[in-house]
Amino acid sequence: MEVRTRFAPSPTGYMHLGGMRTALYTYLFTRKYGGKFVLRIEDTDQARYVEGATEVIYRTLRDIGLTWDEGPDVGGAYGPYIQSARKDMYLPYAKQLVEQGKAYYCFCTNEALEARRAAAAERGETFKYDKHCLNIPREEAERRIAAGEPYVIRQNVPTSGEASFDDVIFGHIAVDCAELDDMILIKADGMPTYNFANVIDDHTMGITHVLRGSEYLSSTPKYNLLYEAFGWEKPVYIHLTNIMRDATHKLSKRTGDAYYEDYISKGYLMEAIRNYVALLGWNPGDEREFFTMDELIEAFSLEGLSKSPAIFDVNKLTWMNAEYIRRLSGEAFTQHALPYYAQAGIAGMDHAVLARILQPRTETFAQIPEMVDFLAKLDEDYSVELFTNKKSKTNPDVARDVLCAVLPALSALPDWTEEAIHDLLIGMAAERGLKNGTLLWPVRIALAGKQVTPGGAIEIAVLLGREEALRRLALGLSKLG
Repeated sequence: MEVRTRFAPSPTGYMHLGGMRTALYTYLFTRKYGGKFVLRIEDTDQARYVEGATEVIYRTLRDIGLTWDEGPDVGGAYGPYIQSARKDMYLPYAKQLVEQGKAYYCFCTNEALEARRAAAAERGETFKYDKHCLNIPREEAERRIAAGEPYVIRQNVPTSGEASFDDVIFGHIAVDCAELDDMILIKADGMPTYNFANVIDDHTMGITHVLRGSEYLSSTPKYNLLYEAFGWEKPVYIHLTNIMRDATHKLSKRTGDAYYEDYISKGYLMEAIRNYVALLGWNPGDEREFFTMDELIEAFSLEGLSKSPAIFDVNKLTWMNAEYIRRLSGEAFTQHALPYYAQAGIAGMDHAVLARILQPRTETFAQIPEMVDFLAKLDEDYSVELFTNKKSKTNPDVARDVLCAVLPALSALPDWTEEAIHDLLIGMAAERGLKNGTLLWPVRIALAGKQVTPGGAIEIAVLLGREEALRRLALGLSKLG
């Protein structure tokens, strides 16, 4: 049997990390077994539809390296792959269930349902539809429909017995039918509900394995009643546990930690996000932490999936991102860093020097503007106390002597290159019997106006260029009197 899976997101905004992980696991499983990975857009809930969100889905999946064998933009033998374009196929299936007594027409208004829901709440009960319209004679129902009265089609769930299914992760799950609601299959606007379309689409597209979030565990018994009503073979279910911010809170849009693009905008690498998300709820069975896509496909197995919710640790992601940044070539680092250089106003400075001083210190690219703010603009109100450093054995008096000697020497330097500046400053330290740090500390403070900087005095001087570097050194000397 060929493995056929699907990822079926709703176009309601950015890609949630939980949805991204579902797509990733589905893709890994499919590729592991040489199957077909299907992308299906589930847009039956038009009220939640967000313009442009389908393109966000395409862009995000492609960005993380997922390719689909069938889908809205690539076609396939089981299309269309957008639910709204399949609208006409659902009603006949619902009517088939009505003929079998497995579903029925319901004419209850929203106002009537709200009144019953309020009454149930007053009694301290959970509202469940009471099959109010189940026994309306077929002829009467069809007459009311023909007259234009709004209606929905509801599933007729048995009032006794058990609905059950087997899940790869959670095992056998059984639910008392008396606890299940008669869910709506076809809405008043003629569109299918997510739950109904899901079953019809999975069957008609030949889906063999369904990976989805554990929030659908409670709905799956009702899905299976539909499969049984139609006499269809059920897919293999794999319900994935939630990704949590902590032990009690899910990832939240409000805290800016729920979506893939949240982290891209914060300067995280796609490869690091993908790698980290893959490990949220799955264990490769060994000590490895870093995986390429091919390595993930090779290592992935359903047996490695966890039954426990995964805790999203942003510190662990940041550590992993930093490791990925260290492994970039200098050229690749620069390509990722360029937008942040532009934001900081230093895009015209020497990229090779910037990469050399920033790459070992960068955990996320969004840190770069703050790390290099002094290069774009010196805070000229810095305190002369910065020139004091016990380790380098410097103080304002030593700093004044150093800058008095360094400023004219650098002014006379023929070539403003890193090698020339290095040889001059290190040579001066040796001539004066000073430790390198004793001479370089006051130079760096004058150039940067702060104690902690990526790179030392020599790199900063090169980046600033002759004119600005000499201006800042002169300013530092004037501060020292």
